[in-house]
Amino acid sequence: MTIMASFAESLPGISPGVYGADDFRAISEIAYREAGIVLPEGKAMLVYSRLAPLVRNSGCATFGAYVLRIREDAAERSKTICALTTNHTFFYRESHHFDHFRDTVRPQLVRRLEQGGKVRLWSAGCSSGEETWSLGMTLLGPDRKAGLALARQDIRILASDIAAHALSKAVAARYRSEDLKPVPQPLRTAWTTTNGDETEIAPELRALVRFRTLNFLGDWPMQGRFDVIFCRNVMIYFDTPTKERLVSRFAGMLAPEGTLYVGHSERVTGPALDQLLPTGPTVYRRRAAA
Repeated sequence: MTIMASFAESLPGISPGVYGADDFRAISEIAYREAGIVLPEGKAMLVYSRLAPLVRNSGCATFGAYVLRIREDAAERSKTICALTTNHTFFYRESHHFDHFRDTVRPQLVRRLEQGGKVRLWSAGCSSGEETWSLGMTLLGPDRKAGLALARQDIRILASDIAAHALSKAVAARYRSEDLKPVPQPLRTAWTTTNGDETEIAPELRALVRFRTLNFLGDWPMQGRFDVIFCRNVMIYFDTPTKERLVSRFAGMLAPEGTLYVGHSERVTGPALDQLLPTGPTVYRRRAAA
C-alpha cells in the first residue's frame, strides 16, 4: 500500500504512488546500517521531503529505483545520509556547558599550556561550526592579548561531522551577525570581525581547528586522547545500543580526568559508567588513571 500519495501529488516531478512503505523501510535500514540513525514510522514524511530532490536529480523515476541506486553507489548513498541528518545548531547552545568549561576546565588547561603542555579538544558532530567556534572562543577567553599568547601554544581542536555540506559552512567561518548574539560580547569583540550583516571568526582561532568528515560508526583515525569532547544532541537519533557503544568509544578517547559534554536530553548509560563520573548537568569526567 502506498503511503502519503497525496503528499507526492503536491511535489512537481513526483508522480502519485512513487513512494511506498517498502521504500521507507529500505531507506530506514540503510540509514541505520550506515550511520546509526533511527527513523521511526512517524518520520516517513520527513524522509520523503528530504530525499525527493535527490530522487529527481538522480534521474530515478521512483523511490524504489533510487533505493537500488544507493545500495550500489557509495557516493549517492553518502548524499542520502547527509540529507537525512539534522544540522540544527546555534552559537552558545546550552550555555551552561560553556560556563562549566570556562570556570572548571579551562583554568587547568591554561595552566598546562603555560607550562609547555598540549591541549586537545573535539567538537564531535560539529554541524555548521557554531559549537566549535563557541568552544574555541571560550578557551582563548575575552582578553585578546592573553588569548593570542595561548593560541601560540600547542592547541588543536578537532571538529567532525558526517555531513560535508555542514562542514563547508563551518570551514568558511562566516555567519549572520545576529546569529552570534548569544555569545558574550567580550568574546565576540576579541575573536570576530563584523562587516555589515556578516561576522567572521578571527584567523588566529581558525588556525587552531581541523575540520574532518567522520562517521561515528566507522573507523576513528585519531591517535591521541582528548582533554574535552563535546558531543551534544547527536545521540538522540540513535537507539540505546548504538548510544552506549558510542559513549564507550568517547570514554576511551578521553585523557584521564578529561571531560565529556552531552546534550540536555542525553545521558550516559551502560559500560561507560565504569569510566565516567557525572560532575554537572550532562557533564561527565573520566576517572583518573589507577
